[in-house]
Amino acid sequence: MEYQFIKDPIAGFKVRMSQEHALVGRWLNEELPLTEVASFLEQLQGVKHSTEELKLEGKEVRLTLSKDEALFEAHSLFQNDVDLSRYEDDFLELDEDGLSAGCGFEDFEALMQDWYGFIQSRKLRR
Repeated sequence: MEYQFIKDPIAGFKVRMSQEHALVGRWLNEELPLTEVASFLEQLQGVKHSTEELKLEGKEVRLTLSKDEALFEAHSLFQNDVDLSRYEDDFLELDEDGLSAGCGFEDFEALMQDWYGFIQSRKLRR
């Protein structure tokens, strides 16, 4: 998983991820407040030593975390109440690319630790 951390003077802390993992970056940028990263790392440790899954429902993205993997799914994947057939004449369809992404637990844990370290090191430089 490739990523780059950025401290933008206007937008603040951001992560850029490869296209394949763009939803993971979106979750980090928009769903997990910077003030909650440390407590989330503690939750990760709990999942690591458990057989239970952790499901976090964000505003637009759901994270399902197990000791084996992290799965990110956009809520728009679950919009079953819209009849898409009525849009066929307009050639509109739901593009599912970018609406789900996943990675192994260890890779996700490393990303989160790196993210936390980046945030902490930049806060100290103020």
